Amino acid sequence: MKHLVLVDGHHLMYRAYWAIPRTLATRSGEQANTSFGMASMLMAILAKEEPDSLVICFDEGDKTFRHEEYEEYKDGRSETPDDFYAQIPRVMELMKAFSFPVVSNPQYEADDFLASYATEAAEAGMRVTVVTGDKDAYQLASDNIRIAIPHKGYSQAEYLGPDEVYDHLGVTPSQVAAFKGLSGDSSDNLKGVNGIGPKTASGLIQEFGSLKEIYNHLEDIRPAVREKLENDKEQAFFCERMAELVCDLDLPLSLEDIQLEDIDPNPLLDFFTELEFALLSKRFLRFLESEYGQSHFRAEAVDMPTDASGTGVKSKTQLSLFE
Repeated sequence: MKHLVLVDGHHLMYRAYWAIPRTLATRSGEQANTSFGMASMLMAILAKEEPDSLVICFDEGDKTFRHEEYEEYKDGRSETPDDFYAQIPRVMELMKAFSFPVVSNPQYEADDFLASYATEAAEAGMRVTVVTGDKDAYQLASDNIRIAIPHKGYSQAEYLGPDEVYDHLGVTPSQVAAFKGLSGDSSDNLKGVNGIGPKTASGLIQEFGSLKEIYNHLEDIRPAVREKLENDKEQAFFCERMAELVCDLDLPLSLEDIQLEDIDPNPLLDFFTELEFALLSKRFLRFLESEYGQSHFRAEAVDMPTDASGTGVKSKTQLSLFE
């Protein structure tokens, strides 16, 4: 069974930015912690998952169709430091150096592309791994689709299928949006039903199956909870709809377009040399010697980097997490 790996690009960028010291810089002073951490995690993903196909999905704009419906969508999140945004162009250069397919659209979130690619690939008989830390993606878990949450770089990834989603939330993947409709989601500024927490939300969904059926059986629910549900009925259904991922986008790249094959490794080695990532160059050269590396990269065409000593950067703190 062919294996597709879908990566939430912004999630990986944020993890890299906060996990690797912001003091990590080239000799010329260019901050490089985000590119270093992301490159390291992507190599770990390749080595561990051995994908036949791969797509990196990014958020592109601040105002998606969800913002058009709800202006305060995602409001309240902490401000991202300016030095994170300053590194995004380098990260996009890194994607090009890897020769990884990248997709984004200002009207949609990365999650919607993850959902659409996962759905189409699963229907085509592929095995799918979705690399993200966003709980919205729990909706996608199935027999053919698993969610991989990175930990310790990617060395201790946590894998979630339908059973694990149920263990985490007390609902099935198809009920995740309803769960958020009731309990809300502070990360997306979705309020849900005031006074209904995760435990009550999962209990109601387990008993009645869906948000619609909960409201069809209000008379069977104890008065204190029933009153809360009645007060915020419109908000509950709105939050459910906002949480639902779009699974039928027109894919900008076909499943054939995103296959990983015959990749030239030299652009990536050149990128590592430019940013003085000698440690990553060493790791990548070792990776190219593996069976997977040899079958998907043109290992015989490698131009050896000129500097292979150390990391080539000022700070080594925490780098062991990404080795």
